Amino acid sequence: MIWAGLALLLAALIALPWLREAMKPAIDEAARRDAPGHFARLSRGVTHYHWSGPARGPVAVCVHGLTTPSFVWGGLAPGLGALGFRVLVYDLYGRGYSDRPGGPQDSAFFVTQLEELLEDQGIEGDITLLGYSMGGAIATAFAALYPERLRHLVLIAPAGLGHDLGPLVRRAMRAGAVGRWVMLTVFAPSFRKETEAVRHLPSAVAGIVDLQQRELRWRGFVPAVLRAIIGMLSENLDDAHADIAEAGLPVLAIWAREDTVIPLSSMGRLAQINRNARQEVIEGAGHSLTYTHSAAVLDAMRDLMRG
Repeated sequence: MIWAGLALLLAALIALPWLREAMKPAIDEAARRDAPGHFARLSRGVTHYHWSGPARGPVAVCVHGLTTPSFVWGGLAPGLGALGFRVLVYDLYGRGYSDRPGGPQDSAFFVTQLEELLEDQGIEGDITLLGYSMGGAIATAFAALYPERLRHLVLIAPAGLGHDLGPLVRRAMRAGAVGRWVMLTVFAPSFRKETEAVRHLPSAVAGIVDLQQRELRWRGFVPAVLRAIIGMLSENLDDAHADIAEAGLPVLAIWAREDTVIPLSSMGRLAQINRNARQEVIEGAGHSLTYTHSAAVLDAMRDLMRG
């Protein structure tokens, strides 16, 4: 009886993260009722998107990162609009108001979502593609496949050339299935702690820490983060950057001096692969530079974006 009880207790502990996840509310029509923007029904599900800026002008498409949905662009989108761009932001699958499909979240998964959204919106070419953090890796993968469709590629603290997601993720990825169970178990408190640590920083996006933490309440967010770490963030993009360089696509990479997630060594790696890439460093900024140093990021873009 004792062994049976212990076995049941162990089974309950193993199942707990998945049970907790299953009890969370889903992103559905009711959850989307007050969402800004619009929704597109793509092959893997609903994608939430939002346009801003002038009705006419060159198109800038913005791809966000691993955990913070499209609202991360709230500090930069108005500035891009002021430069004359029609700005399209959207939520990657698994985040924000977009659906949470299962399966791997690798470059093919995210590139297909972007391809289909551009087609749905009737955007055929000459776009400026911006990617932040993991979005930089997605934008790189897309640009390597379709350099002829882009006017500029702007990478802001981009993943894909080296990154550090912290000790929790490093241990989880080395430990296989056990590590993934650990991550599902402790990701939420770890994420809250990390976001609270930067609450004091100035932000061009009002209440961004609360918005980030709100993602944890929705079913599918944490599994999506884990799938993307195993998929998109485990891909080596050296060849993609080499293809972009060979195609002659103008590239601007913007880095943060105090970034502990995407180290400045990535800047040197990009310089080795693409000697024509223009690179800028935002002094005093960390990985949250899109909303803590929006004006500096826009200044770094200004000349290229007008070219």
